[in-house]
Amino acid sequence: MPSSNNPVASPEAAAGGEKDPRETLRWQDCRGVLLDLDGVITPTLDIHKRAWFNLFAPYIEQRAAELGEELAPYTMEDYYTYVDGRHRLDGVRDVLRSRHLPEAEDPGTVERLGLQKNNEFMETLQRDGIRAYPGTVALIEVARLLGIPYAVVSSSRNTRPVLQAANLLDRFEVIVDGNTADEKHLPGKPAPDTYLYAAERLGVPARQCAVFEDATAGVAAGRAGDFGLVVGVNRGSGAASLQAAGADLVVDDLGETLV
Repeated sequence: MPSSNNPVASPEAAAGGEKDPRETLRWQDCRGVLLDLDGVITPTLDIHKRAWFNLFAPYIEQRAAELGEELAPYTMEDYYTYVDGRHRLDGVRDVLRSRHLPEAEDPGTVERLGLQKNNEFMETLQRDGIRAYPGTVALIEVARLLGIPYAVVSSSRNTRPVLQAANLLDRFEVIVDGNTADEKHLPGKPAPDTYLYAAERLGVPARQCAVFEDATAGVAAGRAGDFGLVVGVNRGSGAASLQAAGADLVVDDLGETLV
């Protein structure tokens, strides 16, 4: 894991290759800031991981018994490979497909499993509450003082309830979430469409926006959208994975970018 005082630059920079303009760009030099929610603004990532595990660990074990086949148990590695940063139903389908389970193509089963996971997530959120990462709150405040508009871009349909629980809902005028993607027929991450739509809502060209993402799918979306700066936030995906997905630099916390 990178040192909190030494953000990891892109592989090209580390290799001493030709410098890309993005390598020296700071988010403070951008005209817009786009933030993922889970793992970037709030530590809801842990709640999601637990809810997905509680859904799929027993489900896959049960299906293996029903089919009389050996199915690989669900692990946290599956979360980062198939679920992290993606639309909930896409995550359900991808996990089921990874075990070659036919119900992956059954919309009713996919919707039911997605709802079961979401119910556990919301119950935990309402019971335990959530606090935003202090470094992210500080970055939002600095952006406000600098007059840089910012937006949240998340695959989650629960973005507003999470922001409300973290006392941040009134800080965001632009929210692009899973509900927005459904309404506007936007493909989810790793496609760049939700980020591009958020930049459009801010009135800022993509090349002049900074993207902050903790998921490889989200980092890939930022790179595919040709955004000016893509910052990977290492909450468990790993610096190497975030760099491979296209992050210009990797930090452990957004507070590091304020130095």
